[in-house]
Amino acid sequence: MKKIIYALILPLVVVSGLVFANHETKNEAPKKSTSKPLSAAERNAALKKWEATPDGIKYKKWEASAEGKKVHASADKIRKYVKAFTNMEAVVTSVTFQRANAKSSGPKWLLVRINDEEYMMQYSLKDLQQLNSLKVNDKIIIRSHSVGYSPNHPYLIVSGDYIELNNKVIYKRVFNKGGC
Repeated sequence: MKKIIYALILPLVVVSGLVFANHETKNEAPKKSTSKPLSAAERNAALKKWEATPDGIKYKKWEASAEGKKVHASADKIRKYVKAFTNMEAVVTSVTFQRANAKSSGPKWLLVRINDEEYMMQYSLKDLQQLNSLKVNDKIIIRSHSVGYSPNHPYLIVSGDYIELNNKVIYKRVFNKGGC
């Protein structure tokens, strides 16, 4: 009788040991590979490689065109405000702008005039609902952390991270804590 009990307990111990060992390896956190930032030489090499692609060539042609130069000049006009994340006074010129040849389900744009220059601000439908109180000719205060250039857009793209109307905050972008 003792031999039968030992014969039954021994496989149970072995199987439970294997299950426990397998469980331990699954719970170990995989090691993340931390990539170091690219050096200046590596960034320049990557940029040169991209500039040789069809998109890079198209972008360089656009940059050299009158439209591209106009967009870059408009960026220079607001650079100090964006860099310091300070208030820019703007007037809403369109709340329903959509690029020519764009899908009707595509992103919606808010056009604003800052210091006699037109700028675009893109929002998701959820964010745009917060801004539905805006009307053409409303005077707003904008703060932005960044701008974007695109040969597909007629104006500089300003990220509207903070918008105020009549001293009331109507939109404030929530940023992820700790980066990505």
